[in-house]
Amino acid sequence: MQGEQHQGKGLKYLTITPDDYDADETYPLLIMLHGFGANMQDLAGLAPAINSTGYVYACPNAPIEFDLGGGQIGYGWTSPRGASTPEEVQEAQNLLADFFDEVLEQFKVSPSQAVLMGFSQGGGMTYRCGMVRPDRFAGLVALSATLPDTAEIESRLPQDRSLPIFVAHGRFDSMIPSERAHTARDFLESAGYKPEFHEYDMGHEISAEVLADLIPWMAKVLPPKIPASK
Repeated sequence: MQGEQHQGKGLKYLTITPDDYDADETYPLLIMLHGFGANMQDLAGLAPAINSTGYVYACPNAPIEFDLGGGQIGYGWTSPRGASTPEEVQEAQNLLADFFDEVLEQFKVSPSQAVLMGFSQGGGMTYRCGMVRPDRFAGLVALSATLPDTAEIESRLPQDRSLPIFVAHGRFDSMIPSERAHTARDFLESAGYKPEFHEYDMGHEISAEVLADLIPWMAKVLPPKIPASK
């Protein structure tokens, strides 16, 4: 697979394409949003494990730079641990909305041929940006994430509540307690969604067990492109 960095209109991002990628062909797209303190390369390593030939991938860099100490720089969609402001949240949503338009156009992907996935803080942004636009995405994936304030989400939900949503969380997650995943599941179900919910004996991570459940779900919701016969 091939990776290429881009400076978009608002966000830097990384794209990953199959070795035999043909720009004249159309491929389904998986957009992956990293968690707080990481960067656009953090989830890129999942691409070969998910499918190395049937999808194109796009991983944006969050807009806010944070000093993590020890000379380490990380990025976030908003300030962590409850310190985010409404302005930060709105700016992140605006930047991502523009990014979605940009990358869908770049790869000539119709909205029904894209899945939005996020880990941790990126999963929260997946809920925020994905649930309100069922016309844009074929499905959403929230990994080790917290559902944003339900009042904020509920007031913006569309009438169509059929969007497939995959939720995964670790029972031993010390950063985001598993109870928050239960809260997200309960809210989704009460709102009329039918999320696929999984809990694992793991911490704040994406384990092989998560991928073993996620990959077939992905293939069902957004079938990969079948390579042309040589």
